[in-house]
Amino acid sequence: MVKFTKKAFRAFQTLQQIHIRMKKSVSVHCSSLLLFFWILSAGSTKHGQPETYAMRQLLTTKGLVALWDFKEEEGQPRNANGAANFPLKEQNGTLPRVSEGPLSGYSTLFGNKAFLSLPNAELGKLNIYGKKQGVTVMAWVKWTGEQTGFVGGIWNEYLDGGKRQYGLFVSLPYYNGRNQVCGHISQTGKPTPPFPYSIDYSASAQTVPINEWCCVAFTYDGTHIRSYFNGIFEARDPELIEHTKGFAGYPEGLTHSKNPYFFPDGIGTNGSDFTVGAVLLKAGMGNFFKGQIGGLAVFDRTLSETELKKLSKSFPKK
Repeated sequence: MVKFTKKAFRAFQTLQQIHIRMKKSVSVHCSSLLLFFWILSAGSTKHGQPETYAMRQLLTTKGLVALWDFKEEEGQPRNANGAANFPLKEQNGTLPRVSEGPLSGYSTLFGNKAFLSLPNAELGKLNIYGKKQGVTVMAWVKWTGEQTGFVGGIWNEYLDGGKRQYGLFVSLPYYNGRNQVCGHISQTGKPTPPFPYSIDYSASAQTVPINEWCCVAFTYDGTHIRSYFNGIFEARDPELIEHTKGFAGYPEGLTHSKNPYFFPDGIGTNGSDFTVGAVLLKAGMGNFFKGQIGGLAVFDRTLSETELKKLSKSFPKK
């Protein structure tokens, strides 16, 4: 057995205390580092999925009224961030959630003739209207390319002769908008005289790709409607608008630019619901969007091209 002198024993006790303190210090530092990295990780995710640059920027952009990221499961209302939660409820069936999307990492799959709706009485600040009132609607979509698709807005083409207000479409071929981003504005809610339908919409020069994520948007500034694809505006020269020949005042048809589209009448407040994925037509709900919608934002002002480029530049390619 080894014997220690008192001096040696005291020295041994001191070394033990130093060792214990060092172990505690290392443990505390390691725990602090683990907590730090956990906080960083938690701050960069949303509902288990990466939060994109676009999502962070959208939430802090001036004029945001509503932003839906479609993270909710099938059967649940889709709630918004913004001025209120604006719960969009499923109609005519349920809509599956897909674990893919540019904002929350999720999206809603449309294609079974179900759609989302918010009653007119609950619109609140979504009821955007006025002679010089601006509006911007933008969405992240993965479109199948099969048919005209209504993305979102306040649009009703039949009840009481029409309760159109503002709406974002993909592909409105009748008046030169086939496979393009189309932004519709109405003041009266009715068709455009003397034509049978509302002709007042912009249509992008670019076409919307099939089965590929992209950002589609339109703005209105009280004078012009402009369509944007992935944040880019491309002008179209004046052109003969199809299906306009032979109407009163237009024997040779109407020649007009589709982007921008001149419309100085302003936005009416016409009493329709806010819907996503379909609108009411004479034959019932129609213009069903087919594909995925992973984000929808509405602003009560006209966003600039610079802002739209910044907000739409971060999304999956496929």
